Amino acid sequence: MDRHLIWKDEFNIGVEAIDKEHQRLFSLINRIFTLRREKQQGGKACEEGIRYFNEHAIRHFADEENYMELIGHKNLQMHRRLHKGFRDRTLPVLEGELRRSNYSPEAVDHFLAVCAGWLIGHTLTEDRAIVGKGESRWEELLPAQELEAMKNVIAKCLVQMFGLKSRVISDTYDGEKFGNGVYYRVVYGKEQDRKKWEIYMAFEEKILINTVGRLMGIQSQKLDVMLINAVRYSASQFVWHVMSHFPVMETYEMQEENFLTYDEFHQVFEKEKPQASLLFGTEEGYFSFSVIAPHLLETGIGTPLVAQNEIAETTKYFNMRKKSTKPKVLLVDDSMTIREGLRRLLEGDYEVSAVQSGVSAIRAITLDKPDLVLLDYDMPICDGRHVLEMLRSEKEFADVPVIFLTSRDDPNSVKKVLDLKPEGYLLKHLKPTEIRKRVDQFFKKKNAEQAGNV
Repeated sequence: MDRHLIWKDEFNIGVEAIDKEHQRLFSLINRIFTLRREKQQGGKACEEGIRYFNEHAIRHFADEENYMELIGHKNLQMHRRLHKGFRDRTLPVLEGELRRSNYSPEAVDHFLAVCAGWLIGHTLTEDRAIVGKGESRWEELLPAQELEAMKNVIAKCLVQMFGLKSRVISDTYDGEKFGNGVYYRVVYGKEQDRKKWEIYMAFEEKILINTVGRLMGIQSQKLDVMLINAVRYSASQFVWHVMSHFPVMETYEMQEENFLTYDEFHQVFEKEKPQASLLFGTEEGYFSFSVIAPHLLETGIGTPLVAQNEIAETTKYFNMRKKSTKPKVLLVDDSMTIREGLRRLLEGDYEVSAVQSGVSAIRAITLDKPDLVLLDYDMPICDGRHVLEMLRSEKEFADVPVIFLTSRDDPNSVKKVLDLKPEGYLLKHLKPTEIRKRVDQFFKKKNAEQAGNV
């Protein structure tokens, strides 16, 4: 499949000047795709195309912000922050990678994937919200100054406590899974005050092994109960150290802590809007730090760790999260009912994760490559076609199997689905036993093919 972005009606927000600029940015990305394919053009042509795209994108950001200021849009400052993050953090990193590699095909592909993904996601969510066609996911973040202070404090604490140098990958982390992780929650509050700060952290397993484990002299490259216990106390101290830098927390005390499964962790992001949600990259792996404040979870989740149960609960958590050998299935559907129904249907024999949008699917697949994606074809924002085209444009993910989920069974709709060459498609109105049977058959066939190639 040729690599290109397809302009669709849903990209239009109804403001002619902005819509034309978006189409222009899509066109520039497609031009770079073309130059990349035409090897005889060489890296110099790609360099010129990329430079022009960057300059045009930056001008567009300024024009879009001016329009929002003109109409007195309430989310202007948030929009500026999102633009600033892409302009001042993402683009410079990509440009540095391009220069160091002398505009190698791999670096150009990385640039295209990141810019195309950001452009699709930002246009279909934040830009549509400008005219009331959607809702910003990040409208309740902490003020920019506080968020920047938190980034700096966390980066400093990562060096002091774990010896890890880090850089912010995203300040709008949405709970996507990255590899094998440990998920930890701690709650700060005041007596007889319902307002709380809930802190959620996710550690990629190898970070813990190579930092806390190394300091303890543990030689194994696997987590054990002792290390999980050490992680708990290290994590609670880390949170306290970070939060102590903020005067508002002086009168707060730790009220609760617990380990979470990934499903419990991810459900928080499906239900709530975090006030801070940061994803850091380190030389040892990924780390996230998210804050929900004051209090957003009424019933609490997980089992609180207290003196009477901490040994039993820590051991239970360790045994529960032993590395799964089950095939990984990612569910992508904007309907929570369908996601949860499919999760219950498959989770006995498969390691199942779920996201609610095409944009989240791209990031989830990038962070933790699944063995199969069940992908809703008819999502209202970034639909299944966009997601599959993005996957097929990236060499690393081009072979990820995708089975479309669709409610349409008329010949024309089926043809459109099959023209994208997925592994197959499933009708949503099929009986659960039939859907489960089709998924089982896919893996049975895959296993037989792998065995035959050995």
